[in-house]
Amino acid sequence: MNHKFNPELDIMLERIVDVPRELVWQAWTTPEKLMPWFCPLPWKTVECEIDLRVGGRFYTVMQSPEGQSFPNIGCYLELVENEKLTWTNALEPGFRPAKQPETSPGHECAEFLMTATIMLEPHAKATKYTALVMHANKGARIQHENMGFEEGWGTCLDQLVAMIKKV
Repeated sequence: MNHKFNPELDIMLERIVDVPRELVWQAWTTPEKLMPWFCPLPWKTVECEIDLRVGGRFYTVMQSPEGQSFPNIGCYLELVENEKLTWTNALEPGFRPAKQPETSPGHECAEFLMTATIMLEPHAKATKYTALVMHANKGARIQHENMGFEEGWGTCLDQLVAMIKKV
């Protein structure tokens, strides 16, 4: 799958992290390793199901500090172990088209369809981590940016690295 960055529709986070890419891959693909870091604190991931195969289910439930739950369901599109992980919320498992998200005022979680790719490349004794999130339209990209994409995904990456270093 070719992933070309389109600045009108896409957002990207690139960073060099000083942990092995195999451990980053495990943190993205193992429910008990994903749950501690997947939401910026004080938010939490309280449920996670991963069926790690193309067409498989990627499901999380995020919980706000007030206790409100936000389920997210997606479908894996591409899996290259320790290199690339692509999923979308535009499709449910088995490539079934997803229902359009409902808009609710004040909802903090994504209310738009997107496809995300995590790319992991060796970089000296570290890992080049690239998160590319593609949106169907400019409005969705702007909404995602305004929700704090860079800070939120950056904080989650910091939490992921800290979790790996504790082990």
